[in-house]
Amino acid sequence: MTTAHDPKATLKRYLQGTREGLLWKLDGLSERDLRLPRTPTGTNLLGIVKHVAGVEIDYFGVTFGRDWPTPQEVPWIAAPTGDVPPDLLQADFFATADEPAEQILDLYRRVWAFADETIDALPLDAPGRVPWWGDGGADVTLHTILVHVLADLKQHAGHADILRETIDGKVGLLPGNDNMPGGLDWPAYTARLTAIADRF
Repeated sequence: MTTAHDPKATLKRYLQGTREGLLWKLDGLSERDLRLPRTPTGTNLLGIVKHVAGVEIDYFGVTFGRDWPTPQEVPWIAAPTGDVPPDLLQADFFATADEPAEQILDLYRRVWAFADETIDALPLDAPGRVPWWGDGGADVTLHTILVHVLADLKQHAGHADILRETIDGKVGLLPGNDNMPGGLDWPAYTARLTAIADRF
């Protein structure tokens, strides 16, 4: 089967594109801009990356019986039961003052390699178990987890895209392919939409 018609290769390609697109949203920003909460619930760019690192460690590790090799660097990741100490609640959604941005970014890049080892080693129908789903966990396949994680990452990449736009106006899908129409007068466009909204 060629790569073009290989479902696992397709899912992995989209997963990697999403990972890279997410990190692109952090390029060139200061430590403060990366950490500053941008929503009433504290959403921030660096926290999104820290969160998805944990997502991939759990889903491509714990689910398939693999341990992250250095658990001491990810204390915020829940135990298999889902129990989290109170002082670590929401700890995966922000970087502490002792966690430089480059440390979080490096962690996530290493997580890619860890996750890809699972993806490469197993067929799509390989069984796994998510202990934190439902009452007593749920049986899954690698295919299910690839789709689940890709959907989760896409959602967070969308959050990051909007957050970045509020910082400096930079938008787009991927480095080198922003997927935005050229030549549009954005202030006039948003004024038009505002005028329509104001009629209601």
